[in-house]
Amino acid sequence: MDAGEPLGRRSFVVGAGTALLAGGAVSGAEAAVVDGPLPDFHPALKDALTFPLAWGRSPIRDFRAWRRAARATVEEHLLVERQDGTPYAPEFGGRAQGEGFTRESVTVSLTRHERVRGALLTPHGKGPFPAVLLLHDHGAKFDIGKEKLVRPWYDDTRLASARAWADKYFSGRFVGDELARRGYVVLCLDALGWGDRGPLAYEQQQALASNFYNLGSSLAGLMAREDQRAAAFLAGLDRVDARRVAAVGFSMGAYRAWQTAALSDHIAAAASVCWMTGLKEMMVPGNNTLRGQSAYYMLHPGLARHLDIPDVASIAAPKPMLFFSGGLDTLFPAEGVRVAYDGLRAVWRSRHAEERIRMKTWPELGHVFTDRMQDEVVSWLDDVL
Repeated sequence: MDAGEPLGRRSFVVGAGTALLAGGAVSGAEAAVVDGPLPDFHPALKDALTFPLAWGRSPIRDFRAWRRAARATVEEHLLVERQDGTPYAPEFGGRAQGEGFTRESVTVSLTRHERVRGALLTPHGKGPFPAVLLLHDHGAKFDIGKEKLVRPWYDDTRLASARAWADKYFSGRFVGDELARRGYVVLCLDALGWGDRGPLAYEQQQALASNFYNLGSSLAGLMAREDQRAAAFLAGLDRVDARRVAAVGFSMGAYRAWQTAALSDHIAAAASVCWMTGLKEMMVPGNNTLRGQSAYYMLHPGLARHLDIPDVASIAAPKPMLFFSGGLDTLFPAEGVRVAYDGLRAVWRSRHAEERIRMKTWPELGHVFTDRMQDEVVSWLDDVL
């Protein structure tokens, strides 16, 4: 900028914030938000995040002790207590036949506050079978949740919406039906706000999350706890081999999959498609996370003072884990994916288990879970479970 050029408001306030952080003073300085919006001093806040509890940085050198400490830290930041003593009291109904499997609805108590209806698919034949906890995405589409992944045999109106979603993201397939056809018990339930537990309006998400915080609770923490409980319920079914239960998800469902693998001993493996990044690399101008709203489903306040996103996923080590990303996925910058993959690989390598973690970027694909990706996930599950 030339010496004689007028100083614009944005340049002034950003400079003011920098000066104040450096210990100086600026006469008449204004507070400001910039780029997204972010506070004008967001670079300093980023620099302050050193993730001191990360494996390899933490003073805890025994991995099992570290894993216990890291998991306890995550659970503390969920703000939602464990629900282990709440009876599931399952109710089954609505049976129908699929191609090589049976469909039925199941209603369970995931917390003491609410009962949740889900879809349960069981292969024909003699069990016990391997199983998949299938976790739906966000997509800012709330009229369907579990129906995004399991064909809604019980509702023609939702079927039309679900088919359109499958066409857009899943090469026209219902991922849950495909897994059941290939020999897996599948459980898929609605998160709060979707399907039977909605529909929520996009612009209501921030208010919903705020109300949880005002009530001493957390929207993201509730989802994490419910997914833990769903994993335990699925593993406890007589038709399921409890040693061979995986979590699988796309987008927000991918976040839920690796998070559940980190927090639940009932999950033996997880496949996460299109949700993994370093936090700092995601928090950049233009990223969808900066809009708030949907970000609240994946936000545990204060956790970033201790652990980065891949650090949380690393609590699952050395379980078999698969991570897919799309090279054209604008939601997750390539640098964030690289940083996360490098960090994850280092943790599994430290456990002499690098062969148990698979990470792949599909350079020609965006934010999708195509039939080719699905086929690789199923083949991988067949190998690791």
